[in-house]
Amino acid sequence: MPELPEVEVTRRGLVPHVVGCRIVDVTVRHRGLRWPVEPELEARLTGRTIGRVERRGKYLLLECLPRAGGGVDGDAADPQDAAPGWLLVHLGMTGTLRVYPDPPAPGAHDHLDLMLAPDGGTAGAAGAPRMVLRFRDPRRFGAILWTPLAESDLPEHPLLRKLGIEPFDPRFDGAWLHRLTRGRSVAIKQALLAGDIVVGVGNIYCSESLFRAGIRPTTPAGRLSLARCEKLAVAVRETLAEAIARGGTTLRDFVGSDGSSGYFQLDCLVYDRAGEPCRVCGTPIRQIVQGQRSTFYCPHCQH
Repeated sequence: MPELPEVEVTRRGLVPHVVGCRIVDVTVRHRGLRWPVEPELEARLTGRTIGRVERRGKYLLLECLPRAGGGVDGDAADPQDAAPGWLLVHLGMTGTLRVYPDPPAPGAHDHLDLMLAPDGGTAGAAGAPRMVLRFRDPRRFGAILWTPLAESDLPEHPLLRKLGIEPFDPRFDGAWLHRLTRGRSVAIKQALLAGDIVVGVGNIYCSESLFRAGIRPTTPAGRLSLARCEKLAVAVRETLAEAIARGGTTLRDFVGSDGSSGYFQLDCLVYDRAGEPCRVCGTPIRQIVQGQRSTFYCPHCQH
């Protein structure tokens, strides 16, 4: 499934194309996603301008500025129309969010289109440029949610308020990791995956980060010393940064906003390499199952 690097790659790819564009039409083809798409979404979004594209954990956050004159066609009967809001997008297991300057005909798994007019113009008029932001999700575990919360209140959204610190936040370091793992008997890999200590370290990047830090994934989180936590915090940031630079990881469905695949999987040191020699010591990589997820590690390099 798309993890933090894939979501960040998508965010960075969207920014130069959609920021400042006016949403002139919204088409919802299937409302049965992880949570039902609200019936009012088309009315909520049409006429608004995309201000920013942010990310929190694995959620994309599209700021939707108020439309000129308030409501649709100048009708400001709904107070939400006169205030900014946010479109929360989660890619789920198989979702993608792509920009199409000249969109192809929608397929069976293309569930939502936002038609955008660059520079606040009017798409659809004769000779006017148009562009479509399309959400595709074959398994429909993704989400498209509208919230009228102000930016200051956004961290209190039910889906965001329990998320841990961002891995690139300056506060995330060995001391942070050490403090929040005290008293935890759960395996360190499971503690990282939980997302309440640090967000976005999904299954692939957990295995890779723990290898770089020399920590066996079954080690109880509470037993890690401060020095080992410092190594792990550095490994997490370096692993995620390299994955973003490589366009993320494409194992099955993920592509960026322009349709490009990610290539981090070519650099994986342990993930999906069971039985192959460790690239550091030559010992065969082992595979185990933790919490119904595959874990890969080197029994010699990680202890």
